[in-house]
Amino acid sequence: MSGSRQIARVAAPLRMQVVELLRELILGGEFEPGERLVEAPLCQRFGVSRTVVREAIRQLETEGLVTILANRGPVVSTLTPADARALYEVRGALEGLAGALFAQRAGEDQRARLRAALAAVSAAYQQGDLQVRLAAKDAFYDVLLDGADNSIIRSTLRGIHARVQLLRGLSMQAPGRAGESLSELAAIVDAVERWDPEGARLACEGHVKEAAAAALGMLSQVDVSESATS
Repeated sequence: MSGSRQIARVAAPLRMQVVELLRELILGGEFEPGERLVEAPLCQRFGVSRTVVREAIRQLETEGLVTILANRGPVVSTLTPADARALYEVRGALEGLAGALFAQRAGEDQRARLRAALAAVSAAYQQGDLQVRLAAKDAFYDVLLDGADNSIIRSTLRGIHARVQLLRGLSMQAPGRAGESLSELAAIVDAVERWDPEGARLACEGHVKEAAAAALGMLSQVDVSESATS
């Protein structure tokens, strides 16, 4: 494995530090779907005990990023088209509600932050770095969820976003998707600016629907390619 990032002995529990770093590596694509997560190399890489690594893996299993397989142990989860479709359906409903609540509840400062987050997404989309784009999108959603002021939506979406992140790279690499995504986010902001909860809900749901179509389309291409080479 390339690079070596050991854990700093700071106030945050070691387990949570390892969880964050391992999640980052999985979502960043360093560990591919179906790849085994072997304890010994991970212990050496992070400079922690097997117990800490096992606890971190168990946490990521609850998030759906890791699957424990008989006779193989922990592997990076693989999402089927059916899994992806189900996740996007739930994500669309929750983000639609979050958008409506934001339009109802957000103050002027939060609306200004959402405009700034949209501008940051636009700037990130002009770069070719996928991780920069994903980080900008995450920041946009952070602002949206802050303004929605609903802790249940936030906590539920965190788990869904973690699993969907396995596919977001695919959706954003679909031809023309970046420009479409930016227009969809702008529609959300426009509805918010008009204090239109229903418009914001529909714009959020529309964005997720289009993201789902792009991701599922790219996923089917990957499946076809793998079947042809197997």
